[in-house]
Amino acid sequence: MTLKFNVMFPMRAVKHYPQWIGGGSLGKVAKLVEDAGFDGFSMSEHPYPDKDWLANGGHHAFDPFVSLSVAAEATRRIRLITYVMVAGYRSPYLGAKSASSLDVLSDGRLTLGMAAGYLKAEFDALGADFARRGKLLDEAIAAMRATWAGVDHDGPEFAVSNHISLPLPTQAGGPPIWIGGNSKAAQRRAVESGDGWMPMAQNTRTAEITRTPALENIDTLRSLITAQNKRRAEMGKPDMDVSFVPFEKDLLRTADNATFCAELAPRLEEYRDAGVTWITIEPSSRSYDDFVRDIELMSETLIRR
Repeated sequence: MTLKFNVMFPMRAVKHYPQWIGGGSLGKVAKLVEDAGFDGFSMSEHPYPDKDWLANGGHHAFDPFVSLSVAAEATRRIRLITYVMVAGYRSPYLGAKSASSLDVLSDGRLTLGMAAGYLKAEFDALGADFARRGKLLDEAIAAMRATWAGVDHDGPEFAVSNHISLPLPTQAGGPPIWIGGNSKAAQRRAVESGDGWMPMAQNTRTAEITRTPALENIDTLRSLITAQNKRRAEMGKPDMDVSFVPFEKDLLRTADNATFCAELAPRLEEYRDAGVTWITIEPSSRSYDDFVRDIELMSETLIRR
């Protein structure tokens, strides 16, 4: 299977977006990524983060559905990916409506990355239930899929009857759902309820912040993917998509983009052989002009290698 490549819009750019974008636009950013041969363009989600988290490496984010709609209008081929939508921040029926709307308006190009979330202060600020976020995510997925199928959902939290939400998604059954996170629960959801998985490369310190297990080497990643695809095969399901931000990502902060590409390129086949189907990259570009150069470099050294 050929590796696909996804660009995460640089999260550091959101805080100073007017200065960062200069004479460009988000539509031009997405079109540039598409023209460079990338297969996906993605946005994170943090509607109301706390200042302590921001001061310790956290980041702001555009609303994923608004920003990806802008990207959709400027492109024709590239997948539009929420990386990730935190399910507990909204009603699953509002989430289903946003996703269906974007899927229709993009001609069926949405991939819905979802996760339980980990930033308790943000849950509290939004009036969301942090303690039960995992349980609610499980039922939210079922409620959203029922909405996209045009049928009622019967469940303990979100049961609704005699309602319908149109238009239905362009993609039959709704957009593919990728599950984010390293926890056992996230791995189970990816196998049982999802179409893909988005594990996170993280050391022990970062794992304490995200409240999920560390993931520090490709051998561990390979073992996890192999085990999950084996479970899917036993359930009669195909192998899942796996999108991964490579272990070399720290080079984007400590070195230049050329060094990052030089280190990553020889290992791409190793990632593919481990079961990764998508490589996700968040450029460290300090301006729109830098972003243009960075995307061209990544295209030449990683995609068109």
